[in-house]
Amino acid sequence: MGCELTKLASSSNGSNSKSNNMPSLDACGPPPVDSRLPLTAKQKYTMVASWKGISRAMETTGITMFIKLFEEHADLLNMFTKFKELKTKEEQATSEELQEHANKVMNTLDEGIRGLDDLDTFFEFIHQVGASHRRIPGFKQEYFWRIEEPFLSAVSTTLGDRYTQNVEGIYKLTIKFIIETLVAGYEASANNNVDNTTTTSSSTPATKLPDEPNRAS
Repeated sequence: MGCELTKLASSSNGSNSKSNNMPSLDACGPPPVDSRLPLTAKQKYTMVASWKGISRAMETTGITMFIKLFEEHADLLNMFTKFKELKTKEEQATSEELQEHANKVMNTLDEGIRGLDDLDTFFEFIHQVGASHRRIPGFKQEYFWRIEEPFLSAVSTTLGDRYTQNVEGIYKLTIKFIIETLVAGYEASANNNVDNTTTTSSSTPATKLPDEPNRAS
């Protein structure tokens, strides 16, 4: 319908549109996307549509992701006090503690992906999540990247035949974008802490020693 309206508008204007230097209407094209997003409008549409299949199986996808993560990086288990003793896949798959944590992570990813239409809100949210990992003892920046392949593997398992080569490429771009944003938030929080410490140190007045009491003459 939009394309037909464009044709009608163009034909009714005729040569006058050229003489008036009016821009041509482009109702047929996809809406523009934020230049900060590494996806085209079509890719973003595909991503959001595909994610609906994941959102209906958040818990199982999350559990699959963490089982794969610990299979590839067993050392990360030691960072989780609640389920670091879960050494087998069977124990991990039935752990309520792991299920709870997997749901939290998947909900974070869900909110991020649903926020791709508003990147200002997206960046603010994901930056805060990245910064929050500063509070985890022993956490290192590179650990963010260790979730990339387990995430893609879990998504592939959940989607099955729907995980085509095209969809896989879009998911790779999306999870990379999210992880890069997490890292940026993590790094920025370190800089902010340094700035705050410096500001506090420079603004704190020097301690004044108490006057020496008068001695009796």
